[in-house]
Amino acid sequence: MDQIDAVKERLKSKRIKLITGTQNNPKSELKIKYINNLISRVLISVIIFLSLMITMNLSDEVKVFVNEKILKENISFTKISNMYNKYFGKVLPINETGLESKAVFNEKIKYDNLTNYKDGYELEVTDNYVVPIIRSGIVVFAGIKDDYGNTIIVQGNDEIDYWYGNLDNVNVKLYDVVNAGEMLGNTKSNKLYLLFQKNNEYLSYDEVME
Repeated sequence: MDQIDAVKERLKSKRIKLITGTQNNPKSELKIKYINNLISRVLISVIIFLSLMITMNLSDEVKVFVNEKILKENISFTKISNMYNKYFGKVLPINETGLESKAVFNEKIKYDNLTNYKDGYELEVTDNYVVPIIRSGIVVFAGIKDDYGNTIIVQGNDEIDYWYGNLDNVNVKLYDVVNAGEMLGNTKSNKLYLLFQKNNEYLSYDEVME
């Protein structure tokens, strides 16, 4: 009877593997493992969020801290991303080299003249100048800014916010992950506005670009 039960268990195991498609299929096993890990990370994120909401409702001090330090100041997506990847791993189970590549220019921004403008700089460039992305990062703003026109703000991996103003035919959208050298878009005229900001302080062109 023991041998018969053992044979039944082996047959049952084979049927399960055939149904799930995991028999001799490392890719399927990896996919299942990734899905399980992803579910765990999502549950952890939900628990952290709910814990924060409960704590805010129970403590006025925490509520004031969140309003002052998080909601009223620039959120560092770079710090959040690095911390999440450090403790929970990357969301996507692929290498960055496996991502679809975009047009890369591998050149610095070229201009004929540079002058101070508001809190940043005005660069005189050619008409419809193709603007390359200065630093890799994530798009945290895409829209109209007073005095800067159509503007894209990229929060770089170096935690500097890079403002690109007076743009047209933009190739990115909000929360896109972008790489240095990729085409951001074209200037609307022969002017490009740049602004560099970190920790609510404005940085000079030389200290950022050199």
